[in-house]
Amino acid sequence: MHLPRSIRLLIAMALLVLSLGALLLLLVLSEATLNIQARLQEAPFWLRYAWWGLLGIFGLLTTWLLWRVLRPSRPKPSPVEDATAAAAPTAEQVTAAIEKARELGSDVTAAQRELEELRRRRETGEIHVALYGEVSTGKSALVRALLPDAEAQSDVRGGTTRDLTRYRWLSPSGDVLQITDMPGTAEADGTLDQLATDEATRAHIVVYVTDGDVNRAQHAALQDLLALQKPLILVLNKTDRYSPEDTARLAERLQALIADRDNAELVLVSAATTREVLVQLPDGSEQLETRTLAPRVQALAVALQRMVDGNQEILDRLRDSATFVLASQHVDQALAAARRQRAEKLVDSYSAKAVVGAMAAITPGSDLLIQGFLGTQMVRELAELYDTKISKVDSELLLKLVQQHVGRAHTLLLAVAGNALKSFPGIGTLAGGAMHAVAYGIIFRTLGRALSTTLDTRGELHPRQTARLFEEKLGEDLETPARNLARVVVERFRSGDKT
Repeated sequence: MHLPRSIRLLIAMALLVLSLGALLLLLVLSEATLNIQARLQEAPFWLRYAWWGLLGIFGLLTTWLLWRVLRPSRPKPSPVEDATAAAAPTAEQVTAAIEKARELGSDVTAAQRELEELRRRRETGEIHVALYGEVSTGKSALVRALLPDAEAQSDVRGGTTRDLTRYRWLSPSGDVLQITDMPGTAEADGTLDQLATDEATRAHIVVYVTDGDVNRAQHAALQDLLALQKPLILVLNKTDRYSPEDTARLAERLQALIADRDNAELVLVSAATTREVLVQLPDGSEQLETRTLAPRVQALAVALQRMVDGNQEILDRLRDSATFVLASQHVDQALAAARRQRAEKLVDSYSAKAVVGAMAAITPGSDLLIQGFLGTQMVRELAELYDTKISKVDSELLLKLVQQHVGRAHTLLLAVAGNALKSFPGIGTLAGGAMHAVAYGIIFRTLGRALSTTLDTRGELHPRQTARLFEEKLGEDLETPARNLARVVVERFRSGDKT
């Protein structure tokens, strides 16, 4: 080491001090051990054995604690594995969820369609195989090579397959398989990704096709499919384009992605039937020639047969569980949409009530009592709509925080209300009661939207976060809702309910 002399002297002195300290500690421990040993010789034999036993227990305990602290930490399960650990819903649970969603006015057609498709597939007894992968990885060509008599679209342009195309295949062992060629994922607009993902979820076996090393999006999609815990074949296609060394390296990387999965395996294939080669002619010129190749897809056929030869009951159970999960997702989506629609109507209703309540206030301060009661009721009804329990403390805290934000935006709200009232001749010049009524309506509409958004996304009430969202929404476009609320005020004035 080329260190300055002063640094080397400091290191030497430090080593010397440490050595002397270690030697001193050793001498002290030795003296203490000898003294204890001498005293134990004079003590009863049972005391000697007890002492050494306690010393041994202390040593073992210390060793165990050190091992607990220093042992390598186990990697935490990924979110996908955590989600997989949760039990899939049963048919009864899915049916009950559909009925509950229907009672709320949800459109459960998609979920019912999934259960009907599952029933149909059970009756046919066929094994469904889904080809999944990004555009232009050669899925259609792979089907054509595996089933020479089938007609599948395949083109050099990305995204040729636009719909689910099914092919019936009788395996060498006599099993009937329905192979589904699906749209490639990762198109420019991504509109077909969900179609392919849903079909992969319904299938018994998934064949994930790639023509090279996977990117981030492919890796995420592959992990989601592995999380279904159903048989999966990872196919490296177009191996004719790679050298043996490159093929081996790619195979090693892809195998690592499924190394811990007992029901997944990797196969290498080439669905190509032609190849263009550059040929040098006798006169020295060169030209491209197309040569015929025999596709190499036998490894895929063998892998499919091996998975089919497994336990059919397990295959059906995994297929059913995944389909129930898919149906539950459709129910959740329909339920969320229905709740959003009902929440919007409920918020509009309370906004109108707030306007009427503010106009009906007679004594100073009575409007605050009216709005506090309406606010509590709106919070309670929105919580019931989203099956959420909200404590009285959280509800009061939310209204208190909202009132603080309203105080800072009071001038803005009155200005917006005044502008809205000016759209109605003869109304905009009235006293400030009309403007306050519209302002209260805006407050209730904004509070309701903030609360419904929180309950929809988080599933529970967070008063401070909801209050911040309320403040953010107060800065959004208020003109249109203000005019709608001003119309309520005008109708009340013209009907003679307000003097």
